[in-house]
Amino acid sequence: MAGGGAGKRDAGGSGFLGFRPGSVDPGAAKRRRRGPRNKKRGWRRLAEEPLGQEVDTFLEDVRLQERTTGGLISETPDENLFFVDTGHKEKDLKVNQDLKKPFWTDRVLESRSKVPSPKNILAYQIPNGKKLKRKQRLWEHLAQQGKLPRDVRKAQARLQQPPKPKTKPSDTEEAAGRPFYDLWAADNPLDLPLVGQDTFFLEQTKKKGVKRPQRLLTKPSRAPAVEVIPSGGSYNPSFQAHQALLLEAHKVEVQRQKVEEKLSRQLAFPTVDEAPTKESVFKELCEGLLEESDGEAPTEPEGEGNADSQAHRPLGPEKKTEQQRRREKEARKLRAQQAAERVARKRHQEVFQLRGIKLQVAQRLAELARRLEKLRLKRLAEDEKPRRLGRLKYQAPDIDVQLSTELAESLRKLKPEGSILRDRFKSFQRRNMIEPRERARFKRKYKVKLVEKRSFRELQL
Repeated sequence: MAGGGAGKRDAGGSGFLGFRPGSVDPGAAKRRRRGPRNKKRGWRRLAEEPLGQEVDTFLEDVRLQERTTGGLISETPDENLFFVDTGHKEKDLKVNQDLKKPFWTDRVLESRSKVPSPKNILAYQIPNGKKLKRKQRLWEHLAQQGKLPRDVRKAQARLQQPPKPKTKPSDTEEAAGRPFYDLWAADNPLDLPLVGQDTFFLEQTKKKGVKRPQRLLTKPSRAPAVEVIPSGGSYNPSFQAHQALLLEAHKVEVQRQKVEEKLSRQLAFPTVDEAPTKESVFKELCEGLLEESDGEAPTEPEGEGNADSQAHRPLGPEKKTEQQRRREKEARKLRAQQAAERVARKRHQEVFQLRGIKLQVAQRLAELARRLEKLRLKRLAEDEKPRRLGRLKYQAPDIDVQLSTELAESLRKLKPEGSILRDRFKSFQRRNMIEPRERARFKRKYKVKLVEKRSFRELQL
């Protein structure tokens, strides 16, 4: 029995096909997978089997025929699929004369599908449709009771009592009845209601404008709003103008290079020869200490010094006699009298020096006028320069210039230099309208944390 069962199992599950065309694997039915058919995975399994694929292909072909030809091609009569060209001229003439009958090309393009096109639901949707329907039913119910909406009642009243047309006077009649006046004059009729009222009251009630401060009438800078570019910056400049502009740009670059070299020299580390040694450092630390120690004198105690100063203190002057005091008084009077005589004599001599004094006064006034003019020009020059409005200093933009090899031969090949937006922004800074600014740098407020995905970690393991 065991051997017979094994033989049957080997014959049924051999897995080999027969030599005939219609032979099938006898163990395929036994090896068919089992599983629930009411689940989604069961549908997918059936769709993947040969029978399910054949059914899907057949149904798709049927749907394609219904969409294109309006039905199955096997059931369509031959008259709808083919036509016989008899070649009769009378029949062709009759067909051509029948203008109401569509052409064959139009009939071919007509849709014969029995499947209706999908309905566009959005085309039939109305915003607040339910609300409008309820409102319509409400007004129908009210109309049965004799009540009408407000807009309908107003329209009926307007039809029963039409409004009278307003007669507008012509411009000539209105101008003839209205006097002329100066809008900016002091006796303006529009300002008559405001005469005699409090100024503060008028300003607070917005009936009179606030006086504009004087500082708002002056410009923040005398620099022109739009600076004309030098002639060397045009698309077809002359040789001299272009070379002059190149020289100016070269000077700017040289100055910038000098600043960078100076900064690099200040920040550079000293070389081996320039590096300080221990002897030089010690000498620098001891600088001035030895001379001070050699020149110092021994200090004396405090008590002994006071005693010697009191012992050797010089005696005061002797008391003057009455005769000496009288002679000093007379000498002082004589000196004062002589000084007064000298002043009077000098004034008398200045009368003859009026011409020289006038010349000196004229020279002094000319010098003062020259200084005032110099100060005025200096202030004007400073007004044209940008001021320090913020923590940053104004940096002049680069000169827009092209090299001799970059000059275009025609206006079509010209390459634009600079940017209008950047030029206007720099102009605002130069005229003290905004402070110099720099582009804000992005600074992350938190530390970036790198996390490894679980799928990638499992793949590495």
